[in-house]
Amino acid sequence: KGANQVYWKSVHAGAVKAAEELGINVIWKGPIKEDDRESQIKVVEDFITRRVNGIVLAPLDDVALKPVVNEAVKQKIPVLIIDSPLQGSNYISYVATDNYLGGAKAARRLAEVIGKQGKIIVFRFLEGSASTELRVQGFLDTITREYPQIQIVSSNQRSGATAEIAYQNSENLLSSFKAQSGRLTIDGIFCPNEFTTFAMLRALQDGGYAGTVKLVGFDSSEMLVAAMKKNELHGLVLQDPINMGYLGVKIIYQYLLGQKIPAIIDTGCEVATPENMNQPNIKELLEPDYKKWLKEES
Repeated sequence: KGANQVYWKSVHAGAVKAAEELGINVIWKGPIKEDDRESQIKVVEDFITRRVNGIVLAPLDDVALKPVVNEAVKQKIPVLIIDSPLQGSNYISYVATDNYLGGAKAARRLAEVIGKQGKIIVFRFLEGSASTELRVQGFLDTITREYPQIQIVSSNQRSGATAEIAYQNSENLLSSFKAQSGRLTIDGIFCPNEFTTFAMLRALQDGGYAGTVKLVGFDSSEMLVAAMKKNELHGLVLQDPINMGYLGVKIIYQYLLGQKIPAIIDTGCEVATPENMNQPNIKELLEPDYKKWLKEES
């Protein structure tokens, strides 16, 4: 998907860890921008041409990647899907977070920190990103079903594909809820991934609203951890990207050896808060040790 985010570096680290354990070669390739469908399709086409033994793919669009995956399977190259679903069933296994459940957990956390009443907004990621859309759906359904005193006043605005556009769109969204006094007329915000969470956090910080308007996001980065320490971020739903990358490689290897493999593996998710962020199990997910496997300088 997007090769530059901490999340994807962590997935990469897990893949490297599995490759070292199994003594196999993993070629890691992905687009720089998370909306670059053409680039990701070309990567898969390149793998088909190179006659790789198997492909582990995090599809950035649940429809656009279907034809090239079908082509790989036709060429007898098994495909395993991680992170985000792909329409159809032409793959051997799906290893991912239960994204709908992750969204539901985010809803309960945001409801808790705003006192189960008030006005909230959702800042969506790109169209076609099935994982983030499932999170938003889980979030919206849970708020609607469990919290009648909470009003969702906006849930159709999207980030765009670059950090600058996402920041601009965050600012525009906030300014549409600005009262004459200058304060915001909303109580809470949900963002469904690291990219949207960071863009919205920056907009809140620059507007002087960080901490007063409650923010719950998804995934982690050094900047998000720092904001949580300052109580500017009130919850992060954390996936286990190292484990996702690790299991993706391990399971496709088992498949190639002729072993029976599960059709779906849920890699789990936890909610980090300013209160629990120092617990060892949460800390490990908040600050995944990807550098150890990618040989990056700490």
